[in-house]
Amino acid sequence: MAPTRGEQREDAVLRATLELLAEIGYGSLTMDAVAARAKASKATIYRRWSGKTQLAIAAVERHTTGADRPAPDTGTLRGDLLALLTSMRDDLTVQSAALVLGLLTAMRDDAALAAAVRARLIGVKRDAFAPALDRAAARGEIPAGADHELLAEVASALLFSRLFVTGEPLDDAFLDRLADAVILPLVHGATR
Repeated sequence: MAPTRGEQREDAVLRATLELLAEIGYGSLTMDAVAARAKASKATIYRRWSGKTQLAIAAVERHTTGADRPAPDTGTLRGDLLALLTSMRDDLTVQSAALVLGLLTAMRDDAALAAAVRARLIGVKRDAFAPALDRAAARGEIPAGADHELLAEVASALLFSRLFVTGEPLDDAFLDRLADAVILPLVHGATR
């Protein structure tokens, strides 16, 4: 079934919001700019979202809807971890990185926005590790109870640091090193 005119308008507004967040950041985002980019009226936007925070939250939620896909099952913990790290890297280098940078400062000052970004952009990554670890424990590869939240936080921090701080490549060789030298040793030592 084809999307309705209202659904098309909503998609255009949310897409424009994401683009502007990535380009100019939350602080510079205005409803006027979103309306102009989406070719919509401000009245249309305000009928659906009461303000900039609600609009940004809706855009982040829409952006991450496909990100909560099931964790890959390659048959081994190392294979699953590499698939997860590859997915995280690809998401980060495509659009999420610019989006997160556009939101970082605002997250410090806006609790609702921070909660939504943490839940969607960070929470999805955190939750992706749990099935891989559960499968590995069921196969006897690792002890039960590995801390998937810590692993996701460490992996995210290292990918983010590499992309924005050191500027070094996020290539497959780095992902192999990250899995073998950091994540797998943590898995074996990080039980709750």
